[in-house]
Amino acid sequence: MLYLHPVVQFLATVLAMYVIYTGLQRFRSLHLHTKATFNWKRHVSLGIPVLLLWLIGLVGGFVVTRNVWYTNFITGYHAKAAVVMCPLIVIGMVTGFYMNRVKKRRSLLPLIHGLNNTMLLLLAIYQTYSGWQVLQKFVIGSG
Repeated sequence: MLYLHPVVQFLATVLAMYVIYTGLQRFRSLHLHTKATFNWKRHVSLGIPVLLLWLIGLVGGFVVTRNVWYTNFITGYHAKAAVVMCPLIVIGMVTGFYMNRVKKRRSLLPLIHGLNNTMLLLLAIYQTYSGWQVLQKFVIGSG
């Protein structure tokens, strides 16, 4: 599990970059009034697994650290960033599910959803960096 968690989370983050790119097309058309095609179904079908994998990884990370090192937050900022990500993941899920369920023209909610999930992606990129440090220090033993 000490290697499965980082690999799955990294792959989810790479997929999230594509999902954000697809969402950027909606932002361009709604707010920049540029002609852009937004593939709604692909955005949703890939965005859901990303958010679920991040949430499962967050919970899994805390479970593993508790079971392996008998404490949480031993990973420092990596764990703290995960705590910050938790409500953002929930917001991303709730706003995304709502917009997918209740389809209508709107501009503010997609903007909030996009900003929220962009912050999530930036945190996930940071998690890749800090997670590598955790691997080196606690798992590989070279840090």
